[in-house]
Amino acid sequence: MFDFWSIVRRFLYMLFVLWIVATIIFFMFRLMPGSPLTAFIGTTFTDEQHDLLVKRFGLDKSLFEQYTLFIVNTLKGDFGLSFTYNKPVINMIIEALPNSIILTLFSLVIAYIFGVIAGAYLAWKRATFIEGFSIPIVLTTRSAPEFWLGMIALAFFSFQLDIFPSGGTSAAGVIYETTLSKLTSLHFYYHLILPSLVLALYLQGLPLLLMRSNMLEVMQEDFVTMSKMKGLSSWRIVIYHAARNALLPVATAFTLGVGFAFGGNVVIETVFSWPGLGRLLVFAVSSSDYPLAQGAFIFLTAILILMNFLADLLYLFLDPRVSYKTKN
Repeated sequence: MFDFWSIVRRFLYMLFVLWIVATIIFFMFRLMPGSPLTAFIGTTFTDEQHDLLVKRFGLDKSLFEQYTLFIVNTLKGDFGLSFTYNKPVINMIIEALPNSIILTLFSLVIAYIFGVIAGAYLAWKRATFIEGFSIPIVLTTRSAPEFWLGMIALAFFSFQLDIFPSGGTSAAGVIYETTLSKLTSLHFYYHLILPSLVLALYLQGLPLLLMRSNMLEVMQEDFVTMSKMKGLSSWRIVIYHAARNALLPVATAFTLGVGFAFGGNVVIETVFSWPGLGRLLVFAVSSSDYPLAQGAFIFLTAILILMNFLADLLYLFLDPRVSYKTKN
C-alpha cells in the first residue's frame, strides 16, 4: 500500500528542489559577463533607443523585482520573450521539445533492450573469455565523453562512408509543415538513426552492468538451483526464471534514465545539429539570452526531478518494504 504522506513529502521536496534550481539559474545568468542586448544594440543607437530597449525587456528594474517577476511568471508558465528571436520562450520550447523527446525515447529503448539482453547473457557467461572481452568495451563506451563518440561516428559513418547524414532533421529542401508530417517522414527517421545510436551506445552501460550484477545475485538463489535439478535448459533458467527476478532495479533505473538522457541530449544535439531543447539551451547560453536559457534549463531540470519522483513512486509500488521503512 502507498503511504499518502510519504508521497506528499516527496512531492513537496520536488517542488522545493525545483525552486532552488530556478533561483540559482536566475542569479547565475545575471552574474555572467556580457550584455544580453548586444545582438540588438548597434553603433547608431541613441541613448533613448537603448533605454527603450532595456525597459522593453524589463532590465531597468532592480534585481529583486526581476526575480519576483521571474518566479511569478514561471508559476504561470510564462518565461518571457527571447532576446534574440523576440518570440515567446514557451513557444520555442514547445517547438524543440518533441525532437528531444523522440531522440531520448529511441535511444533509451535501444539502450535498455540491448543492455538487459547483453547483461543477462554476460552473467550466464560468467568467468569466460566473452565476459572478459566485453566488460572493458562496455566500460569504455560508458566513460567516454559523448562528444567524442559523436565525432567518431560522424567521421566514420557520415564523412568517410557517407551512410548517414551529418546533422539536422531533414535533407536539403525538405520542409515539415506540421509536427505530424515530420513524424511520418522517412527523412526525419533517417536523420535520427546516427544520433540515437550514439546516445544509446553511451546509455547502454548502466542497464547492462546493472542487469549483469542482479543476475549474478539471482543465479545463486535456491529456486535457480532447483530449476537446474529439474533438468531445465540453461537458457530457459536464465530467461524465464532468473531474468524476471533481476529486472526490478533495471525497471526503476529506466525512469531515472529518462531524466539523465535529457541531460545527455545537450551534447548529442550540439554535435549532430539536432534542433532539440539541448541545442536551444547551448545557443541561449552562448548568446546571453536570459529568458530562453532560463526556460530551457527549468524544463530540463523539471523533467529530471519528475523522473526521480516517479522512480520513488515505482519503488514504493514494487517494494512495500520501502514504504514501511519510510513510515517508521
